[in-house]
Amino acid sequence: MKKTFYLMRHGQTLFNLRRKIQGACDSPLTELGIKQAQAVGKYFKDIELDYAYSSTSERSSDTLEYIIGQEKSYTRLKGLKEMNFGTFEGESEDLNPKDRVVFGTFFLSYGGESRAQVQDRMVRTCTEIMEKDDHNTVLAVSHAGACFHFLSHWQDPSEEIKKGFPNCCIFKYEYEDGNFTLIETIRDAADIK
Repeated sequence: MKKTFYLMRHGQTLFNLRRKIQGACDSPLTELGIKQAQAVGKYFKDIELDYAYSSTSERSSDTLEYIIGQEKSYTRLKGLKEMNFGTFEGESEDLNPKDRVVFGTFFLSYGGESRAQVQDRMVRTCTEIMEKDDHNTVLAVSHAGACFHFLSHWQDPSEEIKKGFPNCCIFKYEYEDGNFTLIETIRDAADIK
């Protein structure tokens, strides 16, 4: 049976605005980030979700609450968290390695995670979510890097990278027999300026 899995990035945060590395650390949603999440709420208004999940980061759970409403229940999972950048957390994004190969393991030496560790964690967590019997249509709010590493497991992400991963970007997957297939990427649901 085919199921639908929406995986999305949180709304804009203070650190996004200031171009700071935020993985395991957190910063609050900006006013724009709140408006983005509320706009995405309109997108999901007519979609009946069986379950909703977010990473344990406040920026993700707050985004989800603006989408589904604070009165609805959801589950927070550490497996949906962003990559841990170790001692680079909170520093300028200019310090990130530009070479994708170097980036893959660079942060391990500084107490962080590798790209492969994040990918394995995301694939395991999302598969466990969608393997549940009553989980036919699910929304999970995560992070840009985590979403990218997840996508990279299933397909070459080059074309999607060219188009960008804006805040509140939604990746719509079809799930069947342990495999996720990207059906659509919605980049304009939160098109607020």
